[in-house]
Amino acid sequence: MKASARAHPIQGLIKYHGLRNPALNIPYHDSISVCTAPSETRTTVAFGHEIDTCCVNGSPIDDEGYERVTTVLDLVRDCSGINSHARVVSENNFESNIGLGASASAFAALALAATEAAGLDLPRKELSRLARCGSTSAARSVTGGFSHLRTSEHAEDCVAERISNTFEEDIRIIVGVVPEYKRTSRAHMETPQSHLFRGRLAHIHSELAEMRDAIRSGDFGSTFELAERDSLNLLAVTMTGPDGWVYWQPETLELLQLARQLRETGIPVEYSRVSNRSRSDS
Repeated sequence: MKASARAHPIQGLIKYHGLRNPALNIPYHDSISVCTAPSETRTTVAFGHEIDTCCVNGSPIDDEGYERVTTVLDLVRDCSGINSHARVVSENNFESNIGLGASASAFAALALAATEAAGLDLPRKELSRLARCGSTSAARSVTGGFSHLRTSEHAEDCVAERISNTFEEDIRIIVGVVPEYKRTSRAHMETPQSHLFRGRLAHIHSELAEMRDAIRSGDFGSTFELAERDSLNLLAVTMTGPDGWVYWQPETLELLQLARQLRETGIPVEYSRVSNRSRSDS
């Protein structure tokens, strides 16, 4: 009862902000992301142990992460009838906590490996739902490519679907690392208290529809112009929450300006999630 699986982290393009149901990781609104292969997480799950253990890149996972891992394992045990615990070993071939959505690939790989180790053969939709129970964005990592996570009041309907396109293979992502560390889980909790949050909810559906159309038609410029706009809107909501969090550092603004300068020279560069080193889950 052992299996390994790989999954890729994601880059949020239109990012969810805030959870309608934190216990089930159901966001207030839909979100769209793009897979950042060849970066990947490889996870091995082996049932038959006395306690659940989890190591990431050779180190034990923290308490919050452990609770999320056992949540997914418990769901797999319930579905399969397995009554033993599991040893989980996860390795990333990229640096974590740089805004790439490492938790997305981590829980997508966990869902895939755990179900296979338990002898389950779940369809992609069910795997997306299972991965979401560990990390909301993992639902999109399961489907890969450009993916759209649809929110719902009902947990069974909150799953991701892939968006057909013709240009994902042509995209290259460059990560500018600005040293800072913050968890975004706190930001998600206080999001509804921002006076700008209702404005975000009012316009986000038209943004999502525009981006889906742009992706399907292979319109690189419109896709990532929308991603830029969403990053700025997201920051505005975060900055106006109770804690007034500002993720940006002077180096962040330098990178933003560099992207704009490159565009002026004719290089098609857009930015998304201009944030510092953080626990990304958008």
